[in-house]
Amino acid sequence: MAGYKPAAIQTYPVLGEKITQDTLYWNNYKTPVQIKEFGAVSKVDFSPQPPYNYAVTASSRIHIYGRYSQEPIKTFSRFKDTAYCATFRQDGRLLVAGSEDGGVQLFDISGRAPLRQFEGHTKAVHTVDFTADKYHVVSGADDYTVKLWDIPNSKEILTFKEHSDYVRCGCASKLNPDLFVTGSYDHTVKMFDSRTNESVISVEHGQPVESVLLFPSGGLLVSAGGRYVKIWDMLKGGQLLVSLKNHHKTVTCLYLSSSGQRLLSGSLDRKVKVYSTTSYKVVHSFDYAASILSLALAHEDETIVVGMTNGILSVKHRKSEAKKDSFPRRRRPAYRTFIKGKNYMKQRDDILINRPSKKHLELYDRDLKNFRVSKALDRVLEPSCTIKTPEITVSIIKELNRRGVLANALAGRDEKEISRVLNFLIRYVLCL
Repeated sequence: MAGYKPAAIQTYPVLGEKITQDTLYWNNYKTPVQIKEFGAVSKVDFSPQPPYNYAVTASSRIHIYGRYSQEPIKTFSRFKDTAYCATFRQDGRLLVAGSEDGGVQLFDISGRAPLRQFEGHTKAVHTVDFTADKYHVVSGADDYTVKLWDIPNSKEILTFKEHSDYVRCGCASKLNPDLFVTGSYDHTVKMFDSRTNESVISVEHGQPVESVLLFPSGGLLVSAGGRYVKIWDMLKGGQLLVSLKNHHKTVTCLYLSSSGQRLLSGSLDRKVKVYSTTSYKVVHSFDYAASILSLALAHEDETIVVGMTNGILSVKHRKSEAKKDSFPRRRRPAYRTFIKGKNYMKQRDDILINRPSKKHLELYDRDLKNFRVSKALDRVLEPSCTIKTPEITVSIIKELNRRGVLANALAGRDEKEISRVLNFLIRYVLCL
């Protein structure tokens, strides 16, 4: 018994995560700051101008946060019901938002009361945006209509009635003040031209459209709905370029990085995927605690903000360059600790005494040593062992088989115990 040799645990190579430039870039964020809102965060929008504050739409309020503030620096609460889609104008001075009662309100960032109110929709307005000339607002609502409003006169200019279901998303062209895009639950994405009073391009997404994004150049359009993210070439009349299916649940939001080389998508599967806009492959992924409804990036990707269904706002700030290369100073032992005994010369009469270290057997080795083969197998089938160190379970099963006692270890087990063995074998069949 004294000469018992512990069971040899075979090790298997583990494939590590491939470190790429995207991995280093997107992992260079601090620990997220979490802010609790009053309801599900339906929209996050950064101001295009310094200091790059961002507007958060949740419940019946719109909160304006500073980039590093954890409390709102301004609140707009003049809504009778749920507010939606607060969006900054290109100069950062005005903010427009829709509401559940069908109204569209325009706010001056320096004030509190609505600067303009546009009445015309009969149902909830879920999407609003400013046109490129800054003097018009486009809105889409659950009454299936898309309207164009004139800011100076507070009047409706045009109404488009081409959708046959809820209009839930949209955006305006950054270059042409007459073009804007809307997505609807009728599975279509339409580009409208205010000069022709009708849509000029219509594409079939195939699923209820939750989000649309137009590239700054206007040449590419991205639509999200269901589990799909689709990219369309608008210069070729809406030709489908690529269809992506990397999420497990509905994709709810899209955003483009500051460089335009990375596309981000958020989903109800609690993940944010980062795609390359050249290969359209996933280059990085973020995990969150709840389903994602909205996301936004600050100037130069300095901050990433994600809004979730549970009312939590997750804010990540990029680590500063000054601290990136510096290491925390640790208290080191005194110099004399290293010098002590350095110059000591061994003498002839010195005696070296070796104290053998006591080796402790693992619990499964103790069971094997005492021929408790059934108990040894039970120990390595515990979830703590099969999940964290499955190689130990495999090695003990092989050891029992080598000794010819595997049948004895499995004998007398009920259906529940046998199912644990079978589940492990099915999961790690390649290891055997």
